Amino acid sequence: MILIADSGSTKTEWRLISNDKSTIEPYFTKGINPFYQSTEDIVQSLEESSTLRDLVPQSIYFYGAGCANTDKNQIVEDALKSFFNAKQVLIESDLTGAARSLCQKEEGIACILGTGSNSCHYNGEKITSNISPLGFIIGDEGSGAVLGKKLLGDILKNQLPKELIDLFFSTYQTDRVEILDHIYKRPFPNRYLAQYTKFLSQNIRNDELQNLVIQSFKEFIQRNLLQYNNIAQLPIHFTGSIAFYFKEQLKDALSSFNLKPGTICQSPMEGLIRYHLER
Repeated sequence: MILIADSGSTKTEWRLISNDKSTIEPYFTKGINPFYQSTEDIVQSLEESSTLRDLVPQSIYFYGAGCANTDKNQIVEDALKSFFNAKQVLIESDLTGAARSLCQKEEGIACILGTGSNSCHYNGEKITSNISPLGFIIGDEGSGAVLGKKLLGDILKNQLPKELIDLFFSTYQTDRVEILDHIYKRPFPNRYLAQYTKFLSQNIRNDELQNLVIQSFKEFIQRNLLQYNNIAQLPIHFTGSIAFYFKEQLKDALSSFNLKPGTICQSPMEGLIRYHLER
């Protein structure tokens, strides 16, 4: 049996493929990211799931945010080997997972718009070009974390209509002090910021919020996608909750650059299952 995992900073989806090539219902755990977690932290997080303890996979294919180099990959590999005692553990970036899922064996541009953002050119076999996302502080344009950051900045600096600001504070029962404490003093500020995209989604008919989302997507396109060669001739695929739930705004942003989207899906998992079954 093989176990496939797709992990962002917020959540991880696990799917087990049995020896007869049937798939078992998904399991979900907290996100795993070696930029923020040690091997011990990851093992502790996995131990919170009673379901995962019962799995005995022979091979694990883990696609994760933060799995960007040998050192970071080793952190995750050591954790998975310790927890599952699997014979084979292969660690790849979440971007490789997105590219394999969205493009399969075809050339294209694969993008992630979730808690973080990323993109690449994929030649049908491997990633040939990638504009570094740089994280939510100086990059990650179009991501949930950056959308949340922009929203909170506009709210705390009174850049939105008063009724919208009042609605935000009545919805979340928070204040300036608590918000700043979460962002600057507590772990996983990217997850904290991204949670507020729900407010954007629920109030997207508001012109100011719609413009905030579209402008952030335009920044993603300008600062990332337009650097790839032949971008206008290639399908541009997206995966991630932000791309999925704000697909209309994403399409508007793409059309302003005369670009057309290919597949837009919430999760790369179904494509990854197809990719591995065909192999």
